[in-house]
Amino acid sequence: MEKKISISDLLKEYFQAHPNQDLEHDPVVDWIEEKYFALYGKKSRDTWRAIRKLHEEGFLIKVKKGVYRYDPEAVKNIELEEFTEKQKQEILKKDRYKCVRCGKGKEEGVELHVDHIKPKSRGGKAIIENGQTFCSQCNFIKKHMNQTETGKRMFIRLYELAKKEGNKKLVNFCEDILETYNKHDINEHIE
Repeated sequence: MEKKISISDLLKEYFQAHPNQDLEHDPVVDWIEEKYFALYGKKSRDTWRAIRKLHEEGFLIKVKKGVYRYDPEAVKNIELEEFTEKQKQEILKKDRYKCVRCGKGKEEGVELHVDHIKPKSRGGKAIIENGQTFCSQCNFIKKHMNQTETGKRMFIRLYELAKKEGNKKLVNFCEDILETYNKHDINEHIE
């Protein structure tokens, strides 16, 4: 029986045919979907997720959001560390079985996840100190924005709420925090 060609196999083929080029996500996905349909008569699923996984594994370089590069000289294999079940339970207990971002827990009917503070793809270790509890919604948000992006957006919302409520102390605090983001050129794309 012949081995089925996976979406990851097709992605590797595409990127290896275009080495050292900054390739936007959409044309790559279009090519994969067309090729996969020609092979199997059905649409491919989660191509963007497979691209992200290749980046996490060290096969692709993320140039910026939605743009990846294959550099044959830089390909590396990163051993991604997962938390054990015992570690997950310790992290949940440490965070009192509540999301560290929104404070919701099982009592509110949310599903809880254990997440790496420093991402696995950036060498984050599977140790208790690098673990945090997120509800599924906050975990989804974090996967699409990094920690500092998530934080800046949170302070912007808090700032707007404090202004609306007339809480000058909180307004000043948020202004100081947001100025620190600007001072260090962190997430300047978020206004």
